[in-house]
Amino acid sequence: MSDIAIKVENLGKLYRLGEVGTGTISHDLNRWIAKVRGKEDPFTKIGEANDRTSKGASDYVWALQDLNFEVKKGEVMGIIGRNGAGKSTLLKLLSKVTKPTTGNIKVNGRIASLLEVGTGFHPEMTGRENIYLNGAIMGMTKREIAAKFEEIVDFAGVERYVDTPVKRYSSGMYVRLAFAVAAHLEPEILIVDEVLAVGDAEFQKKCLGKMKDVSTNDGRTVLFVSHNLPSLKAICDTGVLLRNGVLEQAGGILDIINLYNGLHTKGVSMLTNIRYLTNNLEILYLSINDETVSDFVLNTNKIKLKVQVKVNVPIKFDIDLHIKKDDFYLASFGGFTSMDAELLQPGVYNFEYNIEIPPMRSTRYSIDIYFTDPFTCWWAVLDHAIMVDLVNEKAGSFINNPGVDKWGSVLLIGEAKRV
Repeated sequence: MSDIAIKVENLGKLYRLGEVGTGTISHDLNRWIAKVRGKEDPFTKIGEANDRTSKGASDYVWALQDLNFEVKKGEVMGIIGRNGAGKSTLLKLLSKVTKPTTGNIKVNGRIASLLEVGTGFHPEMTGRENIYLNGAIMGMTKREIAAKFEEIVDFAGVERYVDTPVKRYSSGMYVRLAFAVAAHLEPEILIVDEVLAVGDAEFQKKCLGKMKDVSTNDGRTVLFVSHNLPSLKAICDTGVLLRNGVLEQAGGILDIINLYNGLHTKGVSMLTNIRYLTNNLEILYLSINDETVSDFVLNTNKIKLKVQVKVNVPIKFDIDLHIKKDDFYLASFGGFTSMDAELLQPGVYNFEYNIEIPPMRSTRYSIDIYFTDPFTCWWAVLDHAIMVDLVNEKAGSFINNPGVDKWGSVLLIGEAKRV
């Protein structure tokens, strides 16, 4: 195992849905008796695959099951999969935040993890104190940490606040300092989850460059989870694709990305996620940039929306897009049709919308689609239709965007047409 940094063998993690723990004393007792007798945990036999889109017959679900792969020293590995595929659970197991249900993990080297904003920081301690605390936890001496201190603070760009308790930091400052600490305190293995999306575009670019640098020049191993496929393609050598807690494939990053792009089209149809508020309008077909499934990420601000609707009573038809960040509504976009729009008679209609989202702060947003009339009577709602990574280094916040009025609404740039 001299050239292997991480080796995962038959790894599995079983959870009980709905409650913490196994739920009853009898369950715990049955597990203990099985363990004493050297037998398999009885509840692993009834665990089901982790398909979050369907209701199962068992209260037990395999977040991960039978994973086997290796990561070589100096390799940058991307971990890819839809939401709920088991990516974060895998990183928690590798970081020893939680224990596996089955299998084992062999790690050759010191690990630094960045799994969520503020990982490993004590909120009452200052940035300076947290740097020294994290270094001590990793087994570094005070002199070794001091030699890296200025470099860490400079990379994070928080020099003015380094002696301020981190509980007063913004989420962006938190992740800046946390990544700087994790990357500069010389871990052999660096594990980074999706938290970099909290930072601005300039800092994300800086972090990606640092991860590539520590791998190429320092020979360290990096595991990186992201939905940003161009970033994965730019810095990763290899990748693993997870699907419903199972390892679909491991290999070169380009092969894994291509496989993922083919697999996610087999996901949940957007039509299954529509909430109908009346029976006046039915959505027969819906695609975004020619994708007909939910839960995927677009790295663009240009959207082509195709809709086929069935009108059951005479109505006027329009769409609105509502952009959210962490489930908080930021702005509403829409108004392709005016109040004197065509009154649609009962029948089937096809529409095509070419949409460009105005400049907004570079980060990840979710978009809801509302099917409305000009008076904002809702016919149907599609929640979390898409995730969009907006990268526009020259754009400021949507708040100071001159196209946004005092109600936080702006007309989309684009056109709509009947086809």
